[in-house]
Amino acid sequence: MSGFRRALHEFLRGHGRFAPGAPHAGRLRYLLLFVVVFGCFYGAVMASYTGLVPGRYLQLLYVGLKVPLLLLATFAVCLPSFFVVNAVAGLASDFREALHGVVAAQACVTVALAALAPVTTLFYLTNESYSLAILFNAAMFTVAAVSAQRVMRRYYGPLIARAPRHRTMLYFWFFFYALVGIQMGWLLRPFIGSPQAPVEFLRPDAWGNAYEVVARLIGRFLRQPLRW
Repeated sequence: MSGFRRALHEFLRGHGRFAPGAPHAGRLRYLLLFVVVFGCFYGAVMASYTGLVPGRYLQLLYVGLKVPLLLLATFAVCLPSFFVVNAVAGLASDFREALHGVVAAQACVTVALAALAPVTTLFYLTNESYSLAILFNAAMFTVAAVSAQRVMRRYYGPLIARAPRHRTMLYFWFFFYALVGIQMGWLLRPFIGSPQAPVEFLRPDAWGNAYEVVARLIGRFLRQPLRW
């Protein structure tokens, strides 16, 4: 475990094996381990909205598994297109370094989510609205994704200095990953678990338009009267 803590410390500070330009050996293995460990942890916290009720404990396990699955599945869907776009832009020779940058961003998202877990727990203790809990967790993922941009730019800085076209590739990744991630999250739901719905790994009506549902949730929230 001391090796895991040391690797996490180096990752957060950008030192050692995680420093830009450092040898890649062993780096990818730890980045994927961070995604799984911290993603599972935050997933269990997400599911605690209903998963701490007797008879619903399995929800903690399901969502704990689905958060890293969400990130890794979205990554896998986006990666081929990202490679092709880089190759068309004449940047295929830099793709290995770019790959480490985007994987590092995934890892940072889960580390940031784990750090935000106490905030999520406090929100659950003071809120009874299931719809608001969904929006709150979406906000936590957004905060974590924004914090991950600093890590991604740490690895992309040398690439952009070498070829400014990498900046366009970075913007492409942000947009495409967010687009796919929202829909993937809809397919893999539930993540929080409605108190009125049974505990299940996937909803029977998984397919649908995630963007339409998110828009309805936001509209419903904005129409609610404020309570002071």
